[in-house]
Amino acid sequence: MGDVLSTHLDDARRQHITERTGKILTEFLRFYEDQYGVALFNGMRHEIEGTGTPQAQLLWRKVPLDERIIFSGNLFQYQEDNKKWRNRFSLVPHNYGLVLYENKVAYERHVPPRAIINSAGYKILTSVDQYLELVGNSLPGTTSKSGAAPILKCPTQFPLILWHPSARHYYFCMMTEAEQDKWQAVLQDCIRHCNNGIPENSKVEGPAFTDAIRMYRQSKELYGTWEMLCGNEVQILSNLVMEELGPELKAELSPRLKGKPQERQRQWIQISDAVYRLVYEQAKVRFEAVLSKLQLARPAMEAVIRTDMDQIITSKEHLASKIRGFILPKAEVCVRNHVQPYIPSILEALMVPTSQGFTEVRDVFFKEVTDMNLNVINEGGIDKLGEYMEKLSQLAYHPLKMQSCYEKMEPLRLDGLQQRFDVSSTSVFKQRAQIHMREQMDNAVYTFETLLHQELGKGPTKEELCKSIQRILERVLKKYDYDSSSVRKRFFREALLQITIPFLLKKLAPTCKSELPRFQELIFEDFARFILVENTYEEVVLQTVMKDILQAVKEAAVQRKHNLYRDSVVLHNSDPNLHLLAEGTPIDWGEEYGGSGRGGGSSGDSGSPGSRVPEAATISEKRRRAKQVVSVVQDEEAGLPYEAGPEPLSPASPDSVTELRGLLAQNLRAESPPLASPLLNGSPVQESTQPAATPKANSPPASPLRQLPPVKAADLEPPKPSDQETGEQVSSPGGRPTIHTTTEDSAGVQTEF
Repeated sequence: MGDVLSTHLDDARRQHITERTGKILTEFLRFYEDQYGVALFNGMRHEIEGTGTPQAQLLWRKVPLDERIIFSGNLFQYQEDNKKWRNRFSLVPHNYGLVLYENKVAYERHVPPRAIINSAGYKILTSVDQYLELVGNSLPGTTSKSGAAPILKCPTQFPLILWHPSARHYYFCMMTEAEQDKWQAVLQDCIRHCNNGIPENSKVEGPAFTDAIRMYRQSKELYGTWEMLCGNEVQILSNLVMEELGPELKAELSPRLKGKPQERQRQWIQISDAVYRLVYEQAKVRFEAVLSKLQLARPAMEAVIRTDMDQIITSKEHLASKIRGFILPKAEVCVRNHVQPYIPSILEALMVPTSQGFTEVRDVFFKEVTDMNLNVINEGGIDKLGEYMEKLSQLAYHPLKMQSCYEKMEPLRLDGLQQRFDVSSTSVFKQRAQIHMREQMDNAVYTFETLLHQELGKGPTKEELCKSIQRILERVLKKYDYDSSSVRKRFFREALLQITIPFLLKKLAPTCKSELPRFQELIFEDFARFILVENTYEEVVLQTVMKDILQAVKEAAVQRKHNLYRDSVVLHNSDPNLHLLAEGTPIDWGEEYGGSGRGGGSSGDSGSPGSRVPEAATISEKRRRAKQVVSVVQDEEAGLPYEAGPEPLSPASPDSVTELRGLLAQNLRAESPPLASPLLNGSPVQESTQPAATPKANSPPASPLRQLPPVKAADLEPPKPSDQETGEQVSSPGGRPTIHTTTEDSAGVQTEF
């Protein structure tokens, strides 16, 4: 690898890459500085004026899955340095960075991980043929001849490959199809989370950055959705540079690569990854410097906005009226001829899979709560409640249980419309809808937790507890129906705008864009940082199509085809005391209602990150181990001993609720025989080949998914940006590195976290 990089990336070429990257970054950051002032003004105006968006009925938890492990297990990884496959102990922390250790023993001994992978921008491939096709397309002229050895051979029929257009690729394989399905669901969850790297609560920096990306690409005549708008700001900025720099380097270096086609492919992957790392480091330094400068200037800008808010609004409205008078006739014709006829078909294509996905979220939540209720009844009431509520609290972050919801979005297609509106991929809409599904599931679960915890304060009997759970479930489902309708309608409006606005801007650009500079004189110099002609022009274009989009969504709600509430249905303050409950201390089900069932400390006993001082040191150690790092995912091949039935009752039917009440009442009257072993939310985990301590008698057999050793993230230090497998220097061992893989503060390449 070193010879390849030293040959093709010598000092002169590295200097050229640095200069070229600097030029692109300088041009983009100019857009970013312009958009920062506009975003700051819009954010402050929004705070003052507010909006008429419906009030959410469900609660939301502020810190989900703090210091937890989403998934842990073993998988085989291909080592590129010696071309061998090695078994790796792997885990996914709450921030969704895949961490690879040499083995389980290395993890337990606090040896730094082999790699930490931030999967933003990656794609999961489940066959070597798919991978070879992508690699061949990335470097034209390197298609292997029939019978030639491919670039990669997988020892099993169940590979999983993480492919990135610029960065390093990762190769894994599993022994069975079931393992492959599990890891695919987990890794897809990682990608989905890491792609959504810009914080939702960023009201200034986030909008300024995304608007700057759009404006920059439009200045290059690139309209429409961009598939690589994923990850944190530095990752997206690196992708933006590589979008221009990659083809230039490929054209320059491709003829100079030597060897067989598969060897040239391998060389190009190494070169591309090395260039991506160089670009990333340079982008990180430049972006952080500009962001610091803007944050220092922010207080002075806010003072001007507060003082002159009315004048700025008046000036902007005057500018908008002039631009509207100029472009409105052209824009209306364009909307009427090229956009309006296609809005219903686009909306229908979006609504069908999205509504199916949200319905599945409802069904999964209903079934999980129902199964929990039946099992609590038959397992001793409140004594088992803590164990089951710990598992239910993590339902939204359970990759396997949520997979049936996410899969509903996969059929999304915009056949015939995708080319017309220059939509490069529907993945951006799929992932956005899936994130909404996860949020709504977690909101429903957290609301259920809060209401149930309040009810338990009354000291109910087993019979009263059963009825309370069912009553709270019905109450939460009503709130979910309302919130999911509001979320879906907002998603449909945003998706339609995201599809149609770039198309309209591209259509209007030849006749309108050249005339925009003459409107600059209408902006007062003191307000020039907060009002931009280009942004005002886009807002006017948006207004021309917005009424058609709102009308289309409104008509869809009136039809009630997809269980959408009408806009006239507004549940303001329908439960005014509910939101006050969420302001209290986070609920620790394991401490309050865990009972003796938590003593085993198995991987099935999910716990809260909070800690209290128990009476005995041994109990303290057991609970600490159960709380700090616990695998959420378990083998789900076997069902619970007491389930609602092989065919779950539909929560949408009033009759099913009546039947369920009868079933619960019948179970309350009957005495249930005690189980011989603790009840898990699924079948016992399978035995692992990895060495482990002998489990207690009441614990399930050991497995890679069992409980991991205790570690507090706050006591750890982050690893150095290195990777032993690439031949670079590895950070010196000294303590367990913090698993920093949040996209807000992590790097975009594997170990810079």
